[in-house]
Amino acid sequence: MDFDDHPDGVLVAGADGTVEYVNQRVAQMAKAVGDEMIGMHLADAMPFDDLNGNAWYDVVRPYDGLAIRKRVAESSWWSPRGSEYLVTAALIRDRPAGKVQKVVVSVRNARIRNQRDRERSDMVATAAHELRSPLTGIKGFTSTLLTKWDKFTDDQRRLMLETVDADADRLTRLISELLDAARIDAGRLTLRQGPVRVDEVVERVLRNVSAASGQEYPIETAPDLELIWGDADRISQVITNLVENANRHGLSLRRVAVTNVAHAGVAGVELLIQDNGPGIPIEARQRVFSRFWRSGPGAGSGLGMYIVRGIVEQHGGTIAIDDAADVGALIRVWLPVNEPEGMTD
Repeated sequence: MDFDDHPDGVLVAGADGTVEYVNQRVAQMAKAVGDEMIGMHLADAMPFDDLNGNAWYDVVRPYDGLAIRKRVAESSWWSPRGSEYLVTAALIRDRPAGKVQKVVVSVRNARIRNQRDRERSDMVATAAHELRSPLTGIKGFTSTLLTKWDKFTDDQRRLMLETVDADADRLTRLISELLDAARIDAGRLTLRQGPVRVDEVVERVLRNVSAASGQEYPIETAPDLELIWGDADRISQVITNLVENANRHGLSLRRVAVTNVAHAGVAGVELLIQDNGPGIPIEARQRVFSRFWRSGPGAGSGLGMYIVRGIVEQHGGTIAIDDAADVGALIRVWLPVNEPEGMTD
């Protein structure tokens, strides 16, 4: 039995509780020298306590208890130095409901789990704050209208209702972003695959943006552009987010180009979006894709670029931020052709 390459600590004790094997990870955790842990009793080799000072071995009693028990559920225990560890164990019996012949203990440091728990707590707190802001506005205006309707003119009522409508739209967008972020975290973001002309999706997005701003945005398109297979709605979501970011944070959109680019021999399409802003510092280019990362005035929920990267990667593509040759930030999105098997001639 060899678990030296296992990322967690593994310790094996025999039927009499004597330690027969420890992998390198356990030896590192215990700062053991050579094979000094071999031959120790399991109670001495596992000097972990709970928060009440009860020893792991005395609480778990791996060789006693229910004869049908096959494993010890993972739980938190603390070393003499105060470090928290997650400990679980498998009980190997000579026959069903028979005597325990071996106890295989797995030990892992709880630091990573605690970090993930803190991240989840931070995400929940941030999401609650973001949801509360528009809800406060909606509640305030509706409450005022209900209690003081006759004191306002029609124009004042319309203005207040328009504000409520805008806050409701903001709330809907935020909930959609939170759901998308949760799906990406869980690996459950689904794509409705089909043939997509990226240039046509870009043109459609730019037409909508131009209609709202009154400004024309030309697009540079390579001839004989590759047809890719993907989710047109999700790709449109990516492009819309990047274009809106360029207009909101990059001092307006400067250039949009779509070209054929192969990566590592894989055919694909590259989308370039350049703005007129000061660019994005190198040290911030990875943080941009973090959840709830925001910078500058007018920042949104901070989920947009996180979702953008999730959608791009779900398509098997890549996204990167560079400096443009002349001015501004340059966003590169590459999407592979991903043509299903059997579609080629």
